[in-house]
Amino acid sequence: MENRDIKFLKLQQIIDSHEGKVSHLIAILQETQAEYGYLPKEVLTYIATAMGISPATVLGVATFYAQFSLIPKGKYVIRVCDGTACHVRGSEPIMMALRKELCVTPDNPTTGDLMFTVETVSCLGACGLAPVVVADEEVHGQMTPDGILEVIRKLAPAASEN
Repeated sequence: MENRDIKFLKLQQIIDSHEGKVSHLIAILQETQAEYGYLPKEVLTYIATAMGISPATVLGVATFYAQFSLIPKGKYVIRVCDGTACHVRGSEPIMMALRKELCVTPDNPTTGDLMFTVETVSCLGACGLAPVVVADEEVHGQMTPDGILEVIRKLAPAASEN
């Protein structure tokens, strides 16, 4: 078996479990992202080739849905709500504190050690708790800049000592 075949063995198993049906493309992409942590371009190309569809079609689906990521994400994903209620109640200083502490930017939202990814979202549906941050799938309401720094220190104590 070639090295390339071994590299894509799990991916091929995912495609085969859906019988290569184009109607299952979203499910295939979801399972693939769960396996790899994101959707690398070479993986998207493999999926297209294996399914007999254009790479543009696969890329179009992967970029259309917000649930998919084409870049690696950190172990801990931090989502800062910037909806109206959260924005008015101070989500921007929270985001600025995170970016400064973790040395990330909107264009490069993941730390070099792949420990954290910082994202802005339009709404988390918890406006009464504004400003809201979801860190490692846990909701933190009435957040402050100092509060979010404490949250990330609890998630990864060594990461914040850099």
